[in-house]
Formats: sequence, C-alpha cells, structure tokens
Amino acid sequence: MKILIIQPKLEQNITQLEYELRTNPTADAVLFPEGYLNENVEQACALAKYHNKILIGGYRRLNESPKDRAILIDRSGEVVLDRIKYSQTTFKSIEGLKIGHMLCDELVLQGVKNEDTSGIDVIVHPIGVGMFSEEQFDEWINEARKIAVAYKAMIIGASHADGSFRGSGVSIPIAYCFDPSGNAIFISKNDVRTRMLNSAAKTVSFVD
Repeated sequence: MKILIIQPKLEQNITQLEYELRTNPTADAVLFPEGYLNENVEQACALAKYHNKILIGGYRRLNESPKDRAILIDRSGEVVLDRIKYSQTTFKSIEGLKIGHMLCDELVLQGVKNEDTSGIDVIVHPIGVGMFSEEQFDEWINEARKIAVAYKAMIIGASHADGSFRGSGVSIPIAYCFDPSGNAIFISKNDVRTRMLNSAAKTVSFVD
C-alpha cells in the first residue's frame, strides 16, 4: 500500500487535502493530522469516493468532550471507523491490512488499548499540533518505537505543520514511521514536506 503522509496547516476548510488528492493519483491512502477535517467529514467522504482513496486521520465535534475523534474513510466514501478520543483502540481490516488507530497523546497516555492486539499490520497515529519541546519530541519518538516492537507492527504518525499546545509558543512539527522491528523508516522534525510511504517496500520519498 502507498500511503501519502501530509502535514497541512490548520484550516477551516480542507483545501490542502484536496490538492494532495488531486496531485498524487498513485497513493492508496492519505494520513493527515488529528482534528484536521474539523467539521468537513461529509466533504472528505465525497473526496475519498471521487479520488478512490482511503482517508485516515481525525476530526472534531465541537459540542462533545473530548471533541476529537479518530476517523477512517474507505475508497467508497464510507466512514468505517469513528471513535471518540481516549476510548478503546479500534482496528479495521482494510485491503488485507489490520489497521489500529491512535490519536495524538493516546500514544503516551494509554498506548494501544484493546484486549485483542493480535496480527496488527499498521498503527496510524494522527497528531494534533507539534511538540512543545525537544524533550517531548524525543519522548514521543521513543514511545512510538516501543509500540512498533511490542506489537510487531509498522507505526506512522504526523502532526500539523503549525500550531502550539495551549499557547506554549513552541511548535515542533513531527512525523515518523517505524517498521515492525523498531527501525526508523523516517523521523522528521521541522520538515513538513509531503511524503509517500510504500508500506510493502518500507521506503519513503518526498513528493513535490
């Protein structure tokens, strides 16, 4: 599977996602950050169907607490995973891959939270804003590596290109991928270029 990893800026619409779908026709799936879709889920479903792509990330329901939700939309434009943050980790089989979905600080607060963790192929990790310190960056990277090894699964994460946590004034955009042995396929700090990951070949390349 070819997975496009994007780090858009926060926006009220999903113009950046539309652009990436239009200009990267060979991708099978697109991973985007937590909360990026905002309230544009219906539009995202239409885009997934039109471009024949799997969309993986997060969105917000502003009238709920916590407001953030994990979402996975299949190629037909159907929402096949929709769960509230901090609830039990959900797995879905998509095109032969068992995919687990963590949101942002679930990585360090609860990890993979499910009794049935057998046979996981990929864990996706949409992150909200960037890291607020170098120490947090290192902590999250190390925790992601541990999870990859523990569950013998590839893990992929990406944050927005901008934004800071609770007005900290610091935002270090983060993206990464570890293979099931904990080897880094890539680790990105302050580099928000779009990437194409070939999950079968375990290679990554930049997309212009």
